[in-house]
Amino acid sequence: MGAPQKTAGGNNAYHNFYNDFLHIKDLKERRRLALAEVDRAPFGWYHVRAIAVAGVGFFTDSYDIFTVSLLTLMLGIVYYPGEGKMPTTSDTAIKLATSAGTVIGQVGFGAAADIFGRKNMYGLELLFIIFATLAQALTSGSPSINIVGIIIFWRVLMGIGIGGDYPLSSIITSEFATTKWRGAMMGAVFAMQGLGQLAAAFVMLFVTLGFKKSLEAAPTLASCTGDCAVAVDKMWRTVIGFGAVPGCIALYYRLTIPETPRYTFDVKRDIEQAQDDIEAFKTGQPKGKPDEATRIATQLEAEKQIEIPKASWSDFFRHYSKRKNAMLLAGTALSWCFLDIAYYGVSLNNATILNVIGYSTTGAKNTYEILYNTAVGNLIIVLAGAVPGYWVTVFTVDTVGRKPIQFMGFGILTILFVVMGFAYKHLSPHALLAIFVLAQFFFNFGPNSTTFIVPGEVFPTRYRSTSHGLSAAMGKIGSIIGQGAIAPLRTRGAVKGGNPNPWMNHVLEIYALFMLLGVGSTFLIPETKRKTLEELAGEYDMSGEEEAQRDTTVTENKTEEPTTSAAVNV
Repeated sequence: MGAPQKTAGGNNAYHNFYNDFLHIKDLKERRRLALAEVDRAPFGWYHVRAIAVAGVGFFTDSYDIFTVSLLTLMLGIVYYPGEGKMPTTSDTAIKLATSAGTVIGQVGFGAAADIFGRKNMYGLELLFIIFATLAQALTSGSPSINIVGIIIFWRVLMGIGIGGDYPLSSIITSEFATTKWRGAMMGAVFAMQGLGQLAAAFVMLFVTLGFKKSLEAAPTLASCTGDCAVAVDKMWRTVIGFGAVPGCIALYYRLTIPETPRYTFDVKRDIEQAQDDIEAFKTGQPKGKPDEATRIATQLEAEKQIEIPKASWSDFFRHYSKRKNAMLLAGTALSWCFLDIAYYGVSLNNATILNVIGYSTTGAKNTYEILYNTAVGNLIIVLAGAVPGYWVTVFTVDTVGRKPIQFMGFGILTILFVVMGFAYKHLSPHALLAIFVLAQFFFNFGPNSTTFIVPGEVFPTRYRSTSHGLSAAMGKIGSIIGQGAIAPLRTRGAVKGGNPNPWMNHVLEIYALFMLLGVGSTFLIPETKRKTLEELAGEYDMSGEEEAQRDTTVTENKTEEPTTSAAVNV
């Protein structure tokens, strides 16, 4: 076999650690040392860049998902003159469309990333999102096609792209992260959701201020016609279209990342390529270029030496036929499902809830004040609750741990929804808003963050993306239940001229039940902080002597070859 050749690959956000251990002849040892270099690398700027590249996608996802309550509010004004709001069925269908597409994307892209590789899939999901977002902003109804149907079509397509971003961004961040701060890195990627929600609230506020004069002419939403309706039509197109901008910024970096070393080692068994891709992660090159003869010979040798099972349908079912593995998948999937029943049932109806509790309509004299109060109410919810919750998780998840945060979050949310539900008719609008803000905080400093992080860590590399996608898809199925079956119950028993949402308190009580079920499902997941992905997957358990030997070897390699050190160059 010829001498191993160095390879190229990566971009500024992703380093290639392969060449650091090119001289090691034993392939299992080379794999172990290379992954140790990834796991033990000091936190540096290339980690920050990686977080930014993955996070911009989640910023876009969140912006596009959570603008839907504003979208349906404004579509009701424009396309249902005289009523000022769209039928509940149409409102629900538009909100469900994104979740339906997301389920397809999570399962489809999740499996594809395990079959074809993370690199080959990353960026394609963003193209879906960008295209569908721009198409939504430019769409319109006609005598033969209803605007609601067109919006649903494009939001399903957009949802497929958003769904793909969940497993891809999670596992790519996880597989490139340092073990010590892996939770914080994954949490920071997910925390971009909060900034996306914040951006949506700000854009809504700015367009409302921009069209103030036109909106003030209509005393109610139902009477917003003529110039007022034209202004609102421009507003919703601007709000939706802006969501494509951050995605365009991140597209180049996503399309040029190297393959993750763990996938190349464990699934492709391409030792030569994998080590070089680690270096590419740090140096900013798109792909390694090893000597093909050496690469093929090493790959054949790896088939004999590497003991990790090869991915296949039979191995997949064999793996999950074991009770331990099945219960782990059930724990991640059910926790995400129970969370999203309440989280999306509430969060995608922010505008409706602000109206129901009287925050956006009480004292409002015209359409401008209603839309302005809605925008400000969203800002308060996101800025005071959601954003701080995400970042408290980032700063505590690697010290407190994933499991305690999830237990605490589900427990406190159970109490908050019980209070909101049973004391609903005795609380003022401002008191309800305050509890609602607290709920948003503990959603995000709690299960909304941990249900994203844990599935990206606990499964073996060969099925990590598929398993994360299945867990996330169960979450979105939960969101469909929350939005489609539970949230519409708020109108049960409504009579014309009376309270349009007489069952709102019972809906909140139902959400409390699912938060309690989330406490139970959390018992099924392990604590993952400060453990390597290989330890969590059960691929090897090193004794103290073996770990000390590995540390010595890594130190010797760095001493002998300082120019190939994987330490961060800040």
